[in-house]
Amino acid sequence: MGTGGNGGRFPPRNAPERLMRFTSLGSGSSGNALVVESGRTRVMMDCGFSVADTKARLARAGLSPSEITAVVVTHEHDDHLGGVAPFAKRYAIPVYLTRGTAQWLPPEFPAVLVHYIDSHRAFEVEALAVDPFPVPHDAREPVQYVFSDGDARLGVVTDLGTVTQHVVEKLSGCHALVIECNHDLDMLMGGPYPDGLKRRVSGRFGHLSNADAGRLVAAIERSHLRHLIAAHLSQQNNKPALAVAALAGAAGCEEEWVGVAGQETGFAWRDA
Repeated sequence: MGTGGNGGRFPPRNAPERLMRFTSLGSGSSGNALVVESGRTRVMMDCGFSVADTKARLARAGLSPSEITAVVVTHEHDDHLGGVAPFAKRYAIPVYLTRGTAQWLPPEFPAVLVHYIDSHRAFEVEALAVDPFPVPHDAREPVQYVFSDGDARLGVVTDLGTVTQHVVEKLSGCHALVIECNHDLDMLMGGPYPDGLKRRVSGRFGHLSNADAGRLVAAIERSHLRHLIAAHLSQQNNKPALAVAALAGAAGCEEEWVGVAGQETGFAWRDA
């Protein structure tokens, strides 16, 4: 991973191979899923794909559904929650989510698989520590997550409308960041969306623009940062090059070191 705020490369790992790695199965308005692995523990964050599609995307990452330890959910929007219930029910996988988000689970979903979380309290899923934190978004009780194996920390924020100090504090010191770069504001405002939808997307409970994401990256403490990835890009209102430029400028790194999570391909495994 790329360059640090002083124009040099992000610090290399000077420890033995780390235990934690992560991959995106796909990111965007048509579906989201990300897998974090430590040893034999594999936690999926969100599942916005059909069972068959999720299975195929896992296979591309060298995994089978039976190897998923748990699913943690950010919020109830269909591109994040839509595939959770059928996938988790099919393979008897526990699901961790806030009570507000759980209201959108189908009534026939097995209660034994439901684990309620506190948006301000970390919990453990076998070898992984999972630290949820609340974010401003137009959902019932939305959260995003920081994952850790006790050594490396991965912060993921895919849906938030406003950068808060709490978000900055949670993401500071991470070794890897997956950050929402939903839209370029000029493309959004000049695009085909109705005015109401433009206001919703760009509002304080909507989604981060490239510039907003850049301000978030600039605000966090980045001395350990090795991976910086743009995620949840709008296919209509953004371009990967614009998102990369915004994050690279904020981090003071070369653009080649900033990754992009695509809708169809996500991104390949990275060691945290």
